[in-house]
Amino acid sequence: MKIRPVILCGGAGTRLWPNAKKHQAKQFIDFGNWTLLGKTLERVKASIFDAPIISTNAKYLKQVKQHLKKHKIRKFKIVLEPAKRNTAPAILSTALIKDIPNEQPLMFLAADHLIEKVSLFNKAIKKNQKKLTQNNIFIFGIKPTMPSSEFGYFLTKNTKVTRFVEKPKEAKAKQIISKKGYWNSGMFYLRKDSIINNFKKYQPNIYRNCNKAVLKAKYKSNVYYLNNQAFTKATAKSFDYAILEKTKDINAIKLDIPWSDLGSWKEICKMYGRNKRHYYKKKNVFHRPWGSYVNLFNGKEFLIKELYVKPKGILSLQKHHHRAEHWVVTHGKPKITLNKKYFTMNPDETIFIPLGAIHRIENPYKKPVKIIEAQVGSILKESDIVRYQDVYGRVK
Repeated sequence: MKIRPVILCGGAGTRLWPNAKKHQAKQFIDFGNWTLLGKTLERVKASIFDAPIISTNAKYLKQVKQHLKKHKIRKFKIVLEPAKRNTAPAILSTALIKDIPNEQPLMFLAADHLIEKVSLFNKAIKKNQKKLTQNNIFIFGIKPTMPSSEFGYFLTKNTKVTRFVEKPKEAKAKQIISKKGYWNSGMFYLRKDSIINNFKKYQPNIYRNCNKAVLKAKYKSNVYYLNNQAFTKATAKSFDYAILEKTKDINAIKLDIPWSDLGSWKEICKMYGRNKRHYYKKKNVFHRPWGSYVNLFNGKEFLIKELYVKPKGILSLQKHHHRAEHWVVTHGKPKITLNKKYFTMNPDETIFIPLGAIHRIENPYKKPVKIIEAQVGSILKESDIVRYQDVYGRVK
């Protein structure tokens, strides 16, 4: 039996746009002729998978259909949530649709994860298929590349998961990694009957209401429109809290592959840094007295650039009216002014420059400084620079 991939595509992406009234959902952001949902749809074309099921909401239906068409996926099902109820009801509702047999293996994928070395990932899915039972759950762990407070973690004994840790502070994350903890990727692998059995046992309210929402769903053109009245009665809970923290039968599939949920501008900057040769164009290089910069990608309300600050180069003391900035240092040790603070940064460190903050980069050393910068805002032009001081005489 082939594995049925279920793509959870309901996220709003608010972490990237905290102050924006209208923001782009992360899975649909164009990062340079590709989106995270597009990459996910390409992944599920592998021979181990059956036709995908996409769980989303009415707001995203048009974009989901456009993506399916663009990626030439003709066989699919869409399960449409009438309200936000977090991942537990979303996962259960997709599993309950009638064309899925009871022993069907289901692979739950987030629509907004970037996974590299896909063949290793698919190999691990196929290898563990025979181990699925009517009660157990497999979760995917990613070997951490650094202590991060942006991800949840889990600890294991052999392959059994013994403990989950929700987004710890960096010092705690270091301890968890020293105990061979893994990032919890939020991807789940289990059979349909295991989902039903676990929800019946641990979340009878969610099971009862989601089952009703599916039974009373309207079905038209490959889309299940879940019943609003029943679905909204289901308790809003994440799958982690609803099931994973209650059941004891959880196994880990540990992966050492490049993975990111691109959930912060730091992660996005790093992704462009790793892949900058794909984005670099000579015509987008601009020279300045302090060095140069190259515009790598101009997205919708964001701009990614790489700054090169030559030895002894000093940018002007400046602020912006229309944009905030996120910097990731990739090379050298820049001295940074941020309002009344003055400090040195090291490679792989990151800083946020809020809208209207007075700031400056200096390179007092003999080695050049390189910074990947994400500008986020409504106007992303050089004209949005207010200079206070400048060693090159550019203050008007």
